[in-house]
Amino acid sequence: MLELSKSLVLFAAGSSVIVEVEESCRRLGLEVAAVVRNVPGASFALAADRVIEPAQITRAHIDLPVVIPLFGPARRQGALKDARRLGFTEFATLVDPTAIVASSARLGAGVYVNAGVTLGGASRFGRFVFVNRGAVLGHHLDIGDFVSIGPGAILAGEVSLGRGAVIGAGATLLPKVKVGANSVISAGAVVTKDLPDHCLAAGNPARIVKRGIVGYGGVAVEEHTV
Repeated sequence: MLELSKSLVLFAAGSSVIVEVEESCRRLGLEVAAVVRNVPGASFALAADRVIEPAQITRAHIDLPVVIPLFGPARRQGALKDARRLGFTEFATLVDPTAIVASSARLGAGVYVNAGVTLGGASRFGRFVFVNRGAVLGHHLDIGDFVSIGPGAILAGEVSLGRGAVIGAGATLLPKVKVGANSVISAGAVVTKDLPDHCLAAGNPARIVKRGIVGYGGVAVEEHTV
């Protein structure tokens, strides 16, 4: 975890969810030293005066930890590759101070936990997981790399989510459910049984409405990353 005295860099100025990460930084007393616009386009950053282009990155920036404020798993993985190509090597695990995190939960590098989240005991979160506002996550979870969990989602105990899975806002997953890699659960769905890789599920109870999807936003999270 970051010390409160440290600064950091936000990477992906074009993400609208960057404002949530900026608010978490403010509550934690962390300084946003720079916001990197890694692709051309508008910036959504509140700290408009801190937005820089890749050519403006300095050694001082590269020495700071990075947070990637993107909800889409594959976009987050792509931004990670961009950041590494530009020389960044340290990726912060950032937890909003209003979140309740069990001491036995294990969070991988690059995880972001937004305001009002509850994380249960003995759970494992892989690298670059994004947990949005107010999600309630139970005990003994196994959350793969680059998973994204929407606002207000509820995951009961012993749920497993594969690499790059997306859980929509307000969805509920019952105990011991397993969701495959790059699968997407629609907002408000109630998942009562296991779901395979690369599927879209919706409804109450959730049903597979489409098989063979690539992933959220039509892009898959790769099995291996640089």
